[in-house]
Amino acid sequence: MTLEILAVDDSRTMRDMIRLALLPAGFNVHTADDGVHGIEVLDGIEPDAIITDINMPRMDGFGFIDAVRGQDKHRATPILVLTTEAAPELKARARNAGATGWIVKPFDPSKLIKALQMVAG
Repeated sequence: MTLEILAVDDSRTMRDMIRLALLPAGFNVHTADDGVHGIEVLDGIEPDAIITDINMPRMDGFGFIDAVRGQDKHRATPILVLTTEAAPELKARARNAGATGWIVKPFDPSKLIKALQMVAG
């Protein structure tokens, strides 16, 4: 079974790293370069899980999580925050917005795969 993932990050390098980590593990990866783009991409797909950065232009990760959770069909879609931020108050804010989990960059590909399989499997 192929899991569909949406990865939202304003860094092309990070989007490529996520794709390179997940493709060999059998994931199908869709990408977007900020929250606004993420909502547009989300319109045409049914992801099993979403990965989002926090600090992005146009719409940050918190706004993106709010927007995703505001859509009935994505109310329960797991959302993992992948960010350089590690502050407890930001984690709490993300959790309150509806994030499922939090992974700090630089990420360990095997841990990311395990986390996705746990929340989406």
